[in-house]
Amino acid sequence: MIKLNRQRYLDKLHACWLGKNIGGTLGAPYEGKRAFLDITDFATKKGENYPNDDLDLQLIWLAAIEEVGPSNFSANTLAEFWLDWIPPHCNEYGIAKSNLRVGLLPPMSGEIDNDKWKTSNGAWIRSEIWASLCPGVVDAAVKYAVMDAMVDHGLNEGTYAEIFTATIESAAYVESDIRKLIECGLKKIPEDCMVAKTVRLVIDCYDKGVEYREAREKVVEFNKELGWFQAPGNLGFVAIGLLYGEGDFRKSVLYAINCGDDTDCTGATVGSVMGIIGGTESIPEEWKEFVGDKIVTAFINSMYGHRIPKTCTNLKDRVAALVPSVMRANRVSFGFIDGVDEVSAEDFEAYNQLTSADFLNRSPYSYDITDAHPFSVMVEMDKTPRVTPGEERKIKLSFTCSPNVHEQRKLQLRVIVPETWEAGYCPKTLALDYAQPGHKIYGKASVEFTIRAGEKIDVTNRAYVEVTSQTLPYSVMIPVVFIG
Repeated sequence: MIKLNRQRYLDKLHACWLGKNIGGTLGAPYEGKRAFLDITDFATKKGENYPNDDLDLQLIWLAAIEEVGPSNFSANTLAEFWLDWIPPHCNEYGIAKSNLRVGLLPPMSGEIDNDKWKTSNGAWIRSEIWASLCPGVVDAAVKYAVMDAMVDHGLNEGTYAEIFTATIESAAYVESDIRKLIECGLKKIPEDCMVAKTVRLVIDCYDKGVEYREAREKVVEFNKELGWFQAPGNLGFVAIGLLYGEGDFRKSVLYAINCGDDTDCTGATVGSVMGIIGGTESIPEEWKEFVGDKIVTAFINSMYGHRIPKTCTNLKDRVAALVPSVMRANRVSFGFIDGVDEVSAEDFEAYNQLTSADFLNRSPYSYDITDAHPFSVMVEMDKTPRVTPGEERKIKLSFTCSPNVHEQRKLQLRVIVPETWEAGYCPKTLALDYAQPGHKIYGKASVEFTIRAGEKIDVTNRAYVEVTSQTLPYSVMIPVVFIG
């Protein structure tokens, strides 16, 4: 069981958001600068915080999980909030929303027509909310982070990056050693990905005594083919701030920002990590006073402004109020206490066992249907959903029984395709056993079949698999979406 001192957690949580605000405001005037910088303090006016999509999007995710609840939360929940709450259409944000509007759900929404931006920064900059809802419970934090990232980054470097930052931030609530935190983050992502390689490059430079400006140049050179505003290079700058800052909040944030590029994001993330590690007392008093407690937003549909926290204090309180229900939803033995934290190495490892393969072992051309109460379904295609007349796609439906179901279900399946399209053979029935604790093979079943595109192809083309059962008082329609 994980037991955290309530006041210590609240202080770390408050420092997380203060650090996010400070780093974002400090770095914002230099966003996009490609050269090495040499700033030492704020270039803004006292009390004038810069809005930042880093923080804005997390305020939307907070409203989403408050509304839907942690048990029913999914990437599709976030997709709905993307379309309703978020006005900007730039880069991966706009591409994902365009894909969602034609029916492509996550992670397809982050994969299709997104080669330029799915390795970009939009996801890892918004991971603190998941870490703070799951303090010390890394696997749960990563689960939510993957749901988040794959909406606009699919299963690529941008998503690996958010796994990395969510891991560090969640673990930082119970571990203060920066080197251990970085190593913990690296264990959660593929060893051969560019994020991991870039962070290891920084570690190697630090261990060899390479000066931080030279380390910065090595990161730039290593990532030059990816180019501007990409996750691997900017997380290299975050790693420089965390390692070369050597535990000092001011130094860490400034070092990250001085590396240039996405300066508001690197500064904000380092600020939040250092805030979680050291609490409010680690943040320079003059910087806390300069930025203050208020939150300024710019990326949120104005009609929802009344649902957004106006201060870091209010944000802290609303996040903290959700923690017990989030822990229950993830079957975590957790409690707030008044005494010293009680988190043994065994406790921490118990909730930090999963690897990247556990979260990412799926086709990029896939999506989940999670609102069918007795089960969830993953729809996978063998290729892109973009088809031309006569093209065929292999379809796999993987059913997972709800943990609340305690008897086998006999499902009846019927494939329905658009006019002139054809469906290959699909079994008419499927036995879905109930889930049994400790037995991974139970509670899962799958079917495979093919669909051939007809002569007429629209912008969006939906086939359906109708699922019925004697134990279901309604039918479930599983969409299989293709685009022209």
